[in-house]
Amino acid sequence: MEMKVPLLDLKRQYKYIKTEVQAKLNEICEAQTFILGAHVEKLESEISKYCETPYAVGVASGTDALILALDLAGIGQGDEVITTPFTFFATVSAITRLGAKPVFADIKPDTFNIDADRIEEKITKKTKAILPVHLFGQAADMDFITEIAEKNSLKIIEDCAQAIGSKYKGRKVGSIGSAGAFSFFPSKNLGAFGDGGIITVREEGDAKKLKSMRMHGESVKYYHDFIGYNSRLDALQAAVLSIKMKYLGNWHEQRREHARTYAKFLDGAGDIVIPYESSVNYHIYNQYTIRSGRRDALKAFLDDNKIGCAIYYPVPLHLQKCFAYLGYKKGDFPEAEKAAAEVLSLPVFPELTEDEIGYVAGKIIEFFKGAK
Repeated sequence: MEMKVPLLDLKRQYKYIKTEVQAKLNEICEAQTFILGAHVEKLESEISKYCETPYAVGVASGTDALILALDLAGIGQGDEVITTPFTFFATVSAITRLGAKPVFADIKPDTFNIDADRIEEKITKKTKAILPVHLFGQAADMDFITEIAEKNSLKIIEDCAQAIGSKYKGRKVGSIGSAGAFSFFPSKNLGAFGDGGIITVREEGDAKKLKSMRMHGESVKYYHDFIGYNSRLDALQAAVLSIKMKYLGNWHEQRREHARTYAKFLDGAGDIVIPYESSVNYHIYNQYTIRSGRRDALKAFLDDNKIGCAIYYPVPLHLQKCFAYLGYKKGDFPEAEKAAAEVLSLPVFPELTEDEIGYVAGKIIEFFKGAK
């Protein structure tokens, strides 16, 4: 039987929470209170509790969360920040927006996260921070990264955009570094009805500074202690996110169960390498990302068969045209380049059915049988 399986179907999720959401949106529209306020404060409290950090500060997007977190850490003109070349563009653009220089270290081929063994050799007198990314929902090697940072007096800003609820040795991401930057883009495990982000911090002074930073550097209305940003989370997004927070743990478990089902169905399929989960991690599978040496042909086959799939990411950042000034060339980060040529993400959203997973896996098996 032919099926059409989307990469993501947010309509299924909305159907489940529709009554709650519409009631809350009507309440906000009647009150006409749209920016910051009680709904944002409620979400900040919920996120700080969930992420096991004392404070959380809502901002307008995940990109802004990164920029403000880096700015809070004192990153500026001429500084260097060590990060991964295999990540979403915003990770690195946030560094450059502050006048700092991104310095890349290659990734581990199993988790796709920054290889901590490659970090220390990149440190110079200009290095001020390490920016690990918990890619696809799996935590980076934070013990080793923390050890390196402490030894060299460096800040750690965690890019948790794809990883809310992910754990490293029992600790929630965003609670390990000096700050954690989260995204609520609609496709995330916890997604808003538009853009949104949040920053987790451990120090009260940092939380107060961030609240001022997101309001043009204002602490008292119309009095500006410094030049900040316009990056306020709105009440509509916060209210929707608070509703979704109640279901987030269950949604994570559904994604993890889907991963186990894929692993069972794809066992021995062609040259497929299924996602690896470190024994010390709790992986939330923001993406279910396989590898194949025949990735492009496989993607074309799945597209033809109306199966949603996507490449995250086809060009590592050191080879992007806009970062040519950094002087990197092809071959500098072989693991990142190999991953970019082989990765393919399959549907894994919570409402996906086992029949749909079986259909996707069956088509992948069919592809490899035909390729022999």
